[in-house]
Amino acid sequence: MDNFFDVRKSKLDVFNNNIRKKVVVQTKINISEGLFTKCESCNELIFHEDLLANLNVCPHCNYYFRLSARRRIQSVVDKGVLTEMFLNVNTTNPLNFPGYLDKISQYQESSQERDAFVCGKASIKGIDVAIGALDSNFMMGSMGSAVGEKVTKLIEFATLEKLPLVIFSASGGARMQEGIFSLMQMAKTSAALKYHSNAKLLYISVLTNPTTGGVAASFASLGDINIAETKSLIGFAGPRVIKQTINQELPAGFQTAEFQLEKGFVDLIVERHKMRDTIGKLLKLHKKEV
Repeated sequence: MDNFFDVRKSKLDVFNNNIRKKVVVQTKINISEGLFTKCESCNELIFHEDLLANLNVCPHCNYYFRLSARRRIQSVVDKGVLTEMFLNVNTTNPLNFPGYLDKISQYQESSQERDAFVCGKASIKGIDVAIGALDSNFMMGSMGSAVGEKVTKLIEFATLEKLPLVIFSASGGARMQEGIFSLMQMAKTSAALKYHSNAKLLYISVLTNPTTGGVAASFASLGDINIAETKSLIGFAGPRVIKQTINQELPAGFQTAEFQLEKGFVDLIVERHKMRDTIGKLLKLHKKEV
């Protein structure tokens, strides 16, 4: 009798397992590629359209995804409209670096941008501004001759037109394929900013993740007001390089925006959703009556 119940129980177990397998198969859903994005911090799946609407910020853990230069500008200017300028400035290969122009072409195709800096004239909260942004998706926002030239031209335009200037930085620094020509852009952009400052015009620099190298050591750090986006990496050399160089443990949060605020390197930290309102208030506060 015991054997009878054991056999019956075994058959029921097999039957139940088959039912469960069928249920799993029937409830499996095919998810189209690109429909969801996996958060790099909390691993939660985010509906792609929701992520775009949330300015590329994870709604679960507040992780900041990269934002392209064009989308960053659109997120702060009135009606998302930018009158783009200096489109005729193109990258060359002054040192004949092997494969450099091929790499530029690949990035141009993938990003649909000419180079790592997008700029022009727009308005924020009704106030006209000269505005630009580096794109970390284009060779890590590195500054070569073309990028430096466009930044300089934008600053000169702002000075000539007596406009406040807003620049968003996101960069790994100078572009190594252009050597000394890239490093010269640090001095050129800084000199242009001096003329803008002499004209008593406002320059708001926004440092995003990451802002490092020659960009951090030049125009990104020279704002009348330096704003940092939350949790951004800001510094000259990266923390790993510094740690290896000095062979010492670094302070907690070293080179984060919060660390730089504490040390007085930046003036305030602003969340991405509040950037437009914050810049608008600063522009209004410093607006010159004509």
